[in-house]
Amino acid sequence: MPQTIDMSDAIDIELKGRFKLAIFLTAVTFIAEFIGGFIFNSLALLSDSAHVFMDVFALSLSWLALYICAMPPTETRTYGWHRSEVFAAFINGVTLLFVSLIIFYEAYQRLISPAEVKGLGTMIVASIGLAVNIIVASWLKGHRHEDLNIRSAYLHVVWDAVASVGVIISGIIIYYTNWFIADPLISIGIGIIIIIGAVKIILESAHILLEGVPKEVDIKKIVEDIKAIDGVQGIHTLHVWSICSNIHAMSAHIDIKKEAQSRRGEILDLINQKLAKDHHIFYTTLQAECNGCITNQLFRAIEHKEHGH
Repeated sequence: MPQTIDMSDAIDIELKGRFKLAIFLTAVTFIAEFIGGFIFNSLALLSDSAHVFMDVFALSLSWLALYICAMPPTETRTYGWHRSEVFAAFINGVTLLFVSLIIFYEAYQRLISPAEVKGLGTMIVASIGLAVNIIVASWLKGHRHEDLNIRSAYLHVVWDAVASVGVIISGIIIYYTNWFIADPLISIGIGIIIIIGAVKIILESAHILLEGVPKEVDIKKIVEDIKAIDGVQGIHTLHVWSICSNIHAMSAHIDIKKEAQSRRGEILDLINQKLAKDHHIFYTTLQAECNGCITNQLFRAIEHKEHGH
């Protein structure tokens, strides 16, 4: 029988292929901007090349994370390697902050002592970079909502496209006015853009790594929906977290009314169906009752060393 390929697998193969091509094109852009920055003495172009280099790093990391995430769970990694995409995003954000600090330092030096910049050459090289960024961004745009990893790579490319526009504007100003300070000023603008995006990625990925409640999950609504199910008396020791940016998990103790004890299995099934349908939580651990619990608090503090539970 001919082997069939699942639609999701086909999309995954296509995405990986686009990532590889995007890495190649972005690497070529980095080389062009890096060499052009020295030839035309443009800090803005060199700043953008530094950003492009981090794009290459970010895209490579994201591409690698796609393969790692697909690895099956093991005895030591029971959730598999899904969080590798969160680590990739976090590292991308930190590296962007590092790049912005370098840009600010170099811009400060040029503000003190402006250097002559060749505006026309700067514009040409930056225009090539902008074209590549637009192509790569269009490839990743349709997948940017799938997980934080792809979204961080996509934002890397988008921010670099904005930076390339800034470099082109700098080249135009210098070409027509010889106002060389435009070069470090545009570089500072590029650095600010990088920092804003980097901080957003770092905060979002850190929230997942610290097992925070997913931003799209409404805890109050979850509690209301569970309590509304016939036979449920209450809920406590509730935990909701993300395994990665698009896979959420939950654990809780469900207090079932005495007269409904015989329907425990049915009640838990109804809760799971509700969580999956209305809250997109598909990985749950629900305990029907807990005679050893000494608290009925909805959010129970976890001790470093717990005894007698």
